[in-house]
Amino acid sequence: MKDIIVDDFQDTVNDVLFRHKSIVDVMTKLQESDARLNRAIAKAVTICGCIKINAQKQDFPEDMDLEQACQFTSSHIEGELCDDCKEVINQEMQNHLFYLAALCNLLDINLYDNMLEEYDKLNTLGTYNLL
Repeated sequence: MKDIIVDDFQDTVNDVLFRHKSIVDVMTKLQESDARLNRAIAKAVTICGCIKINAQKQDFPEDMDLEQACQFTSSHIEGELCDDCKEVINQEMQNHLFYLAALCNLLDINLYDNMLEEYDKLNTLGTYNLL
């Protein structure tokens, strides 16, 4: 069922994308959507203040294995997104997904297959995938 939704989404993007059909346009729109998403998160911190970022080096004991280390990592986010910020960030994520699907269409890449391949790799390699 989920593959149908992703495939339908990708097909719909292909149907409605007529203005930015050039690969160059889609690449730059994807980059712009990424910047807008990052800006929306930054505004949640700097303008709204519903979340705070408290980033610092994540120290782990040398004798700790990777699975134990995952329990001690932090997202560095304090607080929760307010409804307004969450709505804006969700919209920016949706725009980003739109242009990602558009790029997949132009390059003849199936978004669902790509997601499934990454999912399988993550399940197979687990935390070792990130090393």
